[in-house]
Amino acid sequence: MIRWSLTFAVALAACTPAPAPAPASQAGEFRVKFTTSKGDFTVRIVRDWAPLGVDRFRELVAGGFYDGARFFRVLPGFVAQFGINGDPAVTKKWDGSEIKDDPVKQSNTRGRLTYATGGPNTRTTQLFINYGNNAKLDKMGFSPFGEVIEGMEVVEALFSGYGEGAPHGKGPDQDRIEKEGNAYLDRDFSKLDFIKTARILP
Repeated sequence: MIRWSLTFAVALAACTPAPAPAPASQAGEFRVKFTTSKGDFTVRIVRDWAPLGVDRFRELVAGGFYDGARFFRVLPGFVAQFGINGDPAVTKKWDGSEIKDDPVKQSNTRGRLTYATGGPNTRTTQLFINYGNNAKLDKMGFSPFGEVIEGMEVVEALFSGYGEGAPHGKGPDQDRIEKEGNAYLDRDFSKLDFIKTARILP
């Protein structure tokens, strides 16, 4: 299911995983290192910014959900989006696992990490990293919960040659990614960069 942002008239998607809820109390802050095909970057996660979003993210990272995921929507000056598992069976387990929105406490500025949504209370697993000042997203309910603190140059170097995704552009179709996984992307969009591992740092 495609998630639409309503902003810039482009999709910001969000559709996948859903096991047991994360523990109610988590560390106030922690860091996650993403090792990617382009290099490494680290994000600082702040639970006070968006507690529900952080608890879900911690659960996903701890379970290895993002390992192998492609950066399937990279739009220079706007966002780098990811968060659909490469295995359709895993994606299906999280379908319908929406969490409620967190109040927006931080702005969608450069380097901030935020869930993509399909409207109110539809966050699941898809995320985007802001490339610039996307403050227009704040009043639409997009609540950042972390920020890139190392390796933003890696994020900015992610392959962006395919442009916007279908149906607005010629890039990957989110519905097909969910149904066919990385097999579809490797065949038709083989230049996409990807996450090798995402791990919580000690």
